[in-house]
Amino acid sequence: MVHVLSSRVLLRPRDPQASRDFYADTLGLAVYREFGTGPERGTVFFLGGGFLEVSGRSEGAPTATLQLWMQVADCSAAHEELSQRGARVLRPPVREPWGLIEMWIADPDGHRIVMTEVPADHPLRYRP
Repeated sequence: MVHVLSSRVLLRPRDPQASRDFYADTLGLAVYREFGTGPERGTVFFLGGGFLEVSGRSEGAPTATLQLWMQVADCSAAHEELSQRGARVLRPPVREPWGLIEMWIADPDGHRIVMTEVPADHPLRYRP
C-alpha cells in the first residue's frame, strides 16, 4: 500500500505569469511556496485541502479532461466578485439537479474551474 503524505495538481500553462496573476489576483488564492527565479519560477497555491502548482510552460492546448473543483461559501458572491475582477465566466451560478449550486469559469489557458456551493439544506451538510 502506498502511503500518500501530500498531493497537488500540476499545471503547465502557456503563459506562466498570466496564470500566476489569475490564481493569485483574480481568484485570490494564497501562496504556499515559490521556487526558482524569474518568469519561469514555480508557485504553489493553497486550494483548501490541496495545492495547485503553476510551473513550467506548455505550448499545447489545454485538455478538456483537466478541471478544477473549488468549493466556495457563496457562489453568487463569488460570481459577482470574480466578474468584477475580470474572470471569464463560462456559466453563472445554477442550482443543479443534484442540489449543488455551480458556476463555471476558465483560467487564462481555458482550463475549466467549477466553483461549487453546498446549500445549507443539502445532504452533504448533515448526516441523518
